[in-house]
Amino acid sequence: MKRTEEMSMTEGIYRVKISMSFPLRWVNSYVLSEPDGKITIIDPGPRNSETEQEWNEALADLGLTFGDIRQIVLTHHHPDHLGLSGWMQQVTGAPVRMSTRSRQEADYMWGPDSRINTILPDYYGRHGMPEDKTEQIYEHMKTFTSQITPLPNVIPVEDGEWLDMGGKRWVAVETGGHAPGHLSFYAPESMEILCGDAVLPQISPNISLQPGSDPQPLLSYMEGLQRLGELNVKQAYPGHRNPFSTFNERTVQLLEHHEERLQKLADRMQESPANAYDICLYMFGNRLGTHQLRFAMSETLAHLQELIRREVVKQVQQSDGSLYFQIYTE
Repeated sequence: MKRTEEMSMTEGIYRVKISMSFPLRWVNSYVLSEPDGKITIIDPGPRNSETEQEWNEALADLGLTFGDIRQIVLTHHHPDHLGLSGWMQQVTGAPVRMSTRSRQEADYMWGPDSRINTILPDYYGRHGMPEDKTEQIYEHMKTFTSQITPLPNVIPVEDGEWLDMGGKRWVAVETGGHAPGHLSFYAPESMEILCGDAVLPQISPNISLQPGSDPQPLLSYMEGLQRLGELNVKQAYPGHRNPFSTFNERTVQLLEHHEERLQKLADRMQESPANAYDICLYMFGNRLGTHQLRFAMSETLAHLQELIRREVVKQVQQSDGSLYFQIYTE
């Protein structure tokens, strides 16, 4: 199948669907055509032999080569967005742009000194996850290394900085929650936004509490949604699913979604104290694969942390170091 059959173009913005694992199946990468024939690539996708070949095919279908890449711009550090950027940089010499905070998070998660593969399973274990599940998380975390190697050298993008991409001027809008330092790029003249995973049209972006990262990710996310919702957007280009025209309405829906989830969790906590793993199963069910379980566990913890901030629940540490949650009392 030709790559051109998996692209669409709107005002010089080409979408390239790059393969990734179930359940999302693909990530949206974008090719922005410059007036001089060069291109900017947004979020090239995870690295493996299949996705490298997909880019060879995509560029060939557009009548381009890797030498036509002027710059590679990343919305955030997750492997399905950052993954191929270091490899593309080696092949092309093109600069890679992302926020300073996002690059720091990439080092924390995927850098040579990272200990997240052991820190995260231990953290989940303290929150009640059984040992057989934490061992699966440990093995799962190791699978990401090949998807992001090598990490790119980065030229930072600051919040509020203007970038010239695809013959338009885009302002960087830095928000958190889904990923610390996440960047969206807004073109006010055409009212378009490259929103990465900050706002998705059909699914709710994962909001994860992880040790050593943002201590209040859900608060960060909801504050970011309010900021993004103030932009006048006619067309949004997300990291997953299809481009959409209801961006402003979607920010409101996502805020409401998280308030509903917080209320559901608070209602559960009225029944009895529980550890985060049991609450996770209550919220998301017990038929999750390892990848989904990691997301669900950290999302549960993010919502519990917000309830702690609101003084609805409190966290209690037992003598063995394990943790559970109960309704807040003075």
